[in-house]
Amino acid sequence: MRKGLLFATAALSATLLSTVTACSSSGPGSGSGSAGAKKPKIGVILPDSKSSVRWETADRPYLAAAFKAAGVDYDIQNAEGDKQAFQTIADQMITSGVNVLIIVNLDSGTGKAVLDKAKSQGVATIDYDRLTLGGSAQYYVSFDNTQVGKLQGQGLTKCLSDMGAKNPVVAELNGSPTDNNATLFAAGYNSVLDPLYASGEYTKGPNQSVPDWDSAQAQTIFEQMNTSAPNIGGVLAANDGLADAAIAVLRKNHRNGQVPITGQDATVQGLQNILAGDQCMTVYKAVKKEADAVSALAVDLAGGKKGQTSATVHDPTGNRDVPAALLTPEAIVKNNIQDVINDGFVTKAQLCTGDYDALCTKAGIK
Repeated sequence: MRKGLLFATAALSATLLSTVTACSSSGPGSGSGSAGAKKPKIGVILPDSKSSVRWETADRPYLAAAFKAAGVDYDIQNAEGDKQAFQTIADQMITSGVNVLIIVNLDSGTGKAVLDKAKSQGVATIDYDRLTLGGSAQYYVSFDNTQVGKLQGQGLTKCLSDMGAKNPVVAELNGSPTDNNATLFAAGYNSVLDPLYASGEYTKGPNQSVPDWDSAQAQTIFEQMNTSAPNIGGVLAANDGLADAAIAVLRKNHRNGQVPITGQDATVQGLQNILAGDQCMTVYKAVKKEADAVSALAVDLAGGKKGQTSATVHDPTGNRDVPAALLTPEAIVKNNIQDVINDGFVTKAQLCTGDYDALCTKAGIK
């Protein structure tokens, strides 16, 4: 895996709002050929809908509503994990005359090719959520991803401590090896776990990355982990989808709820697993704030203004510092799930269905 990035903390203020759905969407006037001055146009390429549901359920509607509120044309498309489609979409957007291109790369190689082509055509570029190593994006907007990992590591240690675990074997189910964020998450949680392995307080168990964040592959990988180390006492799962895959294996072995598992993204599934006691925590990243930040930056760039950021992230592959806006993640356990609902990221109706209704009541969710 690639080395983690060093970066400073920052905040970017933005005031744009949000909502919309569909697999590809275009803003008002896009491609209409209407007379008058050409409106600024912003293109967004999302990576897939498999690694996390957030791309379609959260990022797309937030971005679309923000661009609508700003009165700019926009085109949001999803590459659905296909690298060739990713490049084709980029070519189409550049040809259509976008002023700004925002990408969430599938890997740094594909991302770099797209960013370099956009730059050669005079299109402003922003890396969104994932930094493209060796790329040429002018700006980067994301969360403090090393901090995300630290919250996961700290969350797991607290859960193990609360249950009185003695020298637990900890398995690590890492994210995709081609996603730089997965590298940063691992740098964060290993900064917490490695000293505990070194001291003998924890035993380092199986450790494997999951290609493309694929939950089906994660389940197969964790089946193998569980076979090789049936005494696994804790699981550092890099997101809620991977956590749910591990939980499915533990459930088959009648061990769910007995082995603390971390997550990320505060998905409905992840929060329900926390309510049920099968997952000990997740990390909430307020996607609306991230989408608003990148939208504000893109609108400024599309209007010919210089982007405003107050931090940099170092790209070790390209040996350059990228102007960045980094937002702060939040650890979520059973007693603060209400924070996610209060933010509007998940509704009570979505979360508290069927058997979870009673669990919501017990957890004091309103």
